Amino acid sequence: MGTFLITRFIASWKRYFLGDTIDVRPSPSGSPSFDNARPTLAGPVLTLGGGGPDVDDAIQWMINQVRGGSNSGTRVNVVVLRTNGNHDYNRLIYAMKGVNSVETLLIRNREEANKAEIYEKIRNADVIFFAGGDQCQYIRNWKDTKLEAAVKSVYLKGGGIGGTSAGAMIQSDCVYDACASSEKGIETRDALDDPYRDITFTYNFFNWSNLKGTIVDTHFDRRQRMGRIMAFIARQIKDGVASSVLGIAVSESTSVLVDKNGLVKVMGRGDAYFVLGNHIPEVCEPRKPLTFSNYKIWKVRSGDTFNLKNRPTSGYYLRSVKRGRIDSNPY
Repeated sequence: MGTFLITRFIASWKRYFLGDTIDVRPSPSGSPSFDNARPTLAGPVLTLGGGGPDVDDAIQWMINQVRGGSNSGTRVNVVVLRTNGNHDYNRLIYAMKGVNSVETLLIRNREEANKAEIYEKIRNADVIFFAGGDQCQYIRNWKDTKLEAAVKSVYLKGGGIGGTSAGAMIQSDCVYDACASSEKGIETRDALDDPYRDITFTYNFFNWSNLKGTIVDTHFDRRQRMGRIMAFIARQIKDGVASSVLGIAVSESTSVLVDKNGLVKVMGRGDAYFVLGNHIPEVCEPRKPLTFSNYKIWKVRSGDTFNLKNRPTSGYYLRSVKRGRIDSNPY
């Protein structure tokens, strides 16, 4: 058994591997075995990162949850997915406790995402992590492909699915895909002035059970995106997608951890916001400023919790949007 760094360029997709080339799988007695039997994974769990720098402890939490605890003898295999960039996550994650190997795959188009070799590499992983990037590229290149099916299989067998920035946004039930906006993207003022201009959504990508009826946004505090997620929520209700929608808004250097029972813990330097819209907007039309009263907002600080399956009935504050302006400080 040895530790190797392997770099391969196969056609146009790239593979960067770091770790033990022999997969160590603990036997029930706790001693290592080298057969093909996998231990039962303890997930599924999710981590949603708000953008760099990453919360390393959140990734370690996900790994520990999947392998059955911080003292478990199980070692997991991690696959990092992205459309461009490098292999900077490999050494970071390989240094974490309980990691057998890390492999970064750069999958740039649908043809690559449908390759049998890619499917097998992802399907055999225990933890998947989506790097930050462009959620439109992720959706255009990966939706309805073998890659998507393989990621879903990891979740269904009790694995972990994590991501940061765009890699977190694609996890939600409704995804702001940024495919119609300029490179700069849509921010709060534009979204509140016209909730329809250059704002598009994607549905039925991953459909995680604990993220039903949600939309995730990231880089939240620094980019002042409360009005943006308010507009996204109003659109789902106005367009008949759902009667109520919960926004999960994550600040930079912060992660939202979701365990298999739907219990959230916030970890990192910042806060997370859970924003609920649960009635028809008063005004949500193209070329008109948004009016939507009484969003319920829970501000959850680092170390605190929120229950997605049994949402709290108190502890929130109310904010309204009137003619494209939020009535008071929403943070």
